[in-house]
Amino acid sequence: MSLRPQIEAIIYAAETPITLDQIVALVKDSAEIADSTQLRSQVLLAVGELKVEYSLDAHGIEIREVAGGYRMSTKPEQHDAVRAFAKSLKPPIRLSLPALETLAVIAYKQPVTVPEISEIRGVDAGGVIATLLDRKLITTAGRKAVIGRPILYKTSREFLLRFGLKDVGELPSMEEFEKLVAESFQADLLPGEEVAPTSDASSAPATSETEQTGAEQNSTSSGETAGSSEEKAEAPANTTSE
Repeated sequence: MSLRPQIEAIIYAAETPITLDQIVALVKDSAEIADSTQLRSQVLLAVGELKVEYSLDAHGIEIREVAGGYRMSTKPEQHDAVRAFAKSLKPPIRLSLPALETLAVIAYKQPVTVPEISEIRGVDAGGVIATLLDRKLITTAGRKAVIGRPILYKTSREFLLRFGLKDVGELPSMEEFEKLVAESFQADLLPGEEVAPTSDASSAPATSETEQTGAEQNSTSSGETAGSSEEKAEAPANTTSE
């Protein structure tokens, strides 16, 4: 029996990315190749041929390397149609905006500790970490060799699966990641929350508001000072009149 149809069916049926070793173990009994090294080479060749075939425009899906294995995925140009269908089949992962921000910090600064995350975000991130651990999007990575030996955190295999990445080396730029997060989780945010477009854009209004508040306070202070001066100026006049 030809290896290629078997391998194609195995990759298609796999719920999670299947490794080359797993494929070899599944086809070795039906393969007419006794030598394990040669069999592995033939399986790798067949996978390569399938990847080339599915990369053609005639197919709406492709075979990708994700998290150390192979799986069939929809092509980017088909994402809109498939995303709408997928969301109707299973409940989405619901994350708050603080959780998304914390996940982004961990993704780009990993391994990182909670105090370091809190310093970057400007707020305590302890509670959010528990949520991300519960969703299996992050995992522990040992302890940092400093006083107190705080726990280090990194992204998990589930994170790679969620974003369709082979490894963390495929992470896009921060701007592209923010857009990816917005597209992936926009409909999954808890009620009343929105994804901020960019850090620069979100910080601009805050600065303006601060300046405005400062200006109002200065204006009020000046008004109070002016009022006090007028009262002092009027006091002697009243005394003289009397």
